[in-house]
Amino acid sequence: MKEYTFYNRDLSWLSFNERVLMEAENERVPLLERIKFLSIYSSNLDEFYRVRMPVLMAIDNFDDRTGLYNSYFKAEFLINQQQERFGHLLANYILPALQQEQIHWLYHEDLPPFLEDQAAGVFFNEVLAYIRLFSVEKEDDGFFAENNKLYQAVMLSDGAGTERLELITVPSDVLPRFFVLSSGDVKYVVFLDDIIKSNLAYLFPGESITGVYNIKITRNAELNLQDEIDEDITAALEKELKKRDLGFATRFLCQPGIPLRHLYRIIYTLDLAKASVVQGGYYHNMKDLSGFPLQDAHLSYTRWPAHQSLFLKKDNTLFEQILKQDLMVHVPYQNYDPVLRFFNEAANDIFVEEIYVTLYRVADNSRIAHALITAAKNGKKVSVMVELKARFDEANNIKWAARMKAAGVKLIYSSADMKVHAKVALVKRTVRDESHYIGLLATGNLNESTARFYTDHILMTANQDMLSELQQLFGFLRKKKKKPLLEDAINFEHLLVAQFNLQQKFLSLIDREIDNARKGLPAGMIIKMNNLEEKVLISKLYEASNAGVKIEMIVRSVCCLIPGIAGQSENITIRRIVDRYLEHGRIFVFHNNGNKEVFMGSADWMNRNIYSRIEVCFPVYDTPLKARLIEMLTIQLNDTVQAVELNAELQNNYLSDEAGISSQQALYNLLREASTTQKLNTI
Repeated sequence: MKEYTFYNRDLSWLSFNERVLMEAENERVPLLERIKFLSIYSSNLDEFYRVRMPVLMAIDNFDDRTGLYNSYFKAEFLINQQQERFGHLLANYILPALQQEQIHWLYHEDLPPFLEDQAAGVFFNEVLAYIRLFSVEKEDDGFFAENNKLYQAVMLSDGAGTERLELITVPSDVLPRFFVLSSGDVKYVVFLDDIIKSNLAYLFPGESITGVYNIKITRNAELNLQDEIDEDITAALEKELKKRDLGFATRFLCQPGIPLRHLYRIIYTLDLAKASVVQGGYYHNMKDLSGFPLQDAHLSYTRWPAHQSLFLKKDNTLFEQILKQDLMVHVPYQNYDPVLRFFNEAANDIFVEEIYVTLYRVADNSRIAHALITAAKNGKKVSVMVELKARFDEANNIKWAARMKAAGVKLIYSSADMKVHAKVALVKRTVRDESHYIGLLATGNLNESTARFYTDHILMTANQDMLSELQQLFGFLRKKKKKPLLEDAINFEHLLVAQFNLQQKFLSLIDREIDNARKGLPAGMIIKMNNLEEKVLISKLYEASNAGVKIEMIVRSVCCLIPGIAGQSENITIRRIVDRYLEHGRIFVFHNNGNKEVFMGSADWMNRNIYSRIEVCFPVYDTPLKARLIEMLTIQLNDTVQAVELNAELQNNYLSDEAGISSQQALYNLLREASTTQKLNTI
């Protein structure tokens, strides 16, 4: 078997976060939106230190491509480079541009005397109630630095050369991180941190302050779950969530220029010797920039109101339309109303007997969950697979699971080591003693909040053969098994389901393209996904490339496939698109000698998706829907404004055509025309 090479997963992810940073650097992006991209970059980096850095700290792996050990050090090197770009962009471009708009963002500046009274008013009226002081050098203090909480380390001197360390909370979790003060026509944006700092004399009256430093500790986020029976899994998860912020420290973030004696004192006192010490900017938790306190239409994206995606007369129902033809919704370009209507009709349709749903990330105020509760109260048999282990959404999912259970919804939980990541729903109706199914299958979560800025595709169908297979899958989920056994064998002819046939089906589809290419027939693939890591499938793509199959890929984030390598991947191109919406849909197109086959679904080609999750991909049979999806993908492949092409080092290379196509704008216009003419059968 040929030896192939693969790119490191974590370095690839850092390449994606660099692409986010590039959008903050992009002068074509409105100023306040550039600040939001800085927030996204910072939020991503925090998650990287919580989730991936613990893995890198625990292994010492050899990189065949570079001949170097330990991706941990290479990751730190890349992060430091990106952080320097972050600081340079902020100081030299963002702050001056704001000042031109009469907005003075006080970044690492002393508070001007004419603002001190306003700042003191904020401190005493709004902030002081949430301030806590910790004398951390006292053994009985019991202080523990919480994950990603902001603190100010204050060094105090008694005048005789003896210093002591005190910590102050910066309560950005309950208060705004930024406050707007004003003088004349100029608005001043002030950090909460600086409002506290300017009033330290009140907290330490008569004492000498020798240093004030903003610090943050990031901790490992991994949960340790064992298999539990359904009645106990919620309690077990809640117990683990309480421990999450108590994990070992992976990063100690401090501001630059801190004297070594103070730095070592903090490290020793807070037991941070094993954490990665990072001298970042003067302020931390820059993800809080998502709440930058000024709104200005001319400094923001032009609004794109979602297009109407369904046209029904008063006497028609959505279910009646689905029984006539497959429907598809493309969010956020089109509105989410048909998805909400799907569940609302299911809750109140007198012919509906049973409802089955998988929920991975539930919206905070989920109208879908409310509809399922109503359905149960209306006497429907409602079964909901709630994935309690959806990272960082566990608490919200637990809350909704409790509410649905109290209303009579039958809850299904996955095993401890097998997440259910599928995004599907199934309704069973019986009309005049004849039963049929109506289904909803999606590329993204059934979540009306993320549907406003995640690009996803939702298929609604009454294909009975496909939905019969979906019903069998829900039957398997009710058994709550770690892995399918022989007695669980389901003959999936339509659906591609991880743990059953998904990997094997994709391999066979690629093999068919390889065979066609070797016979001299047209062969090709278009594949769009969020992440690409799994080596068996990547190796098959390499094999296809070597056979002459043209493979065009859009991979947003992690990408372990190395494109453009002679004898390995010279027929593979990879593009990455970052724009106002988060690219999230997974679409797979196989040329099939001109009879193109199109699949969509929940599964990226990551190890976790292939080997430790239940995923569902599904075919698109409707000819106009297939044509529409291929047209949308073609537009994205021709993006020369927001797309970058990845080279053999997975560097983000702009295509340098500012007058070319911006795919998200083009797709918005395309679907607006469809909405206006009402001629698109995806509505």
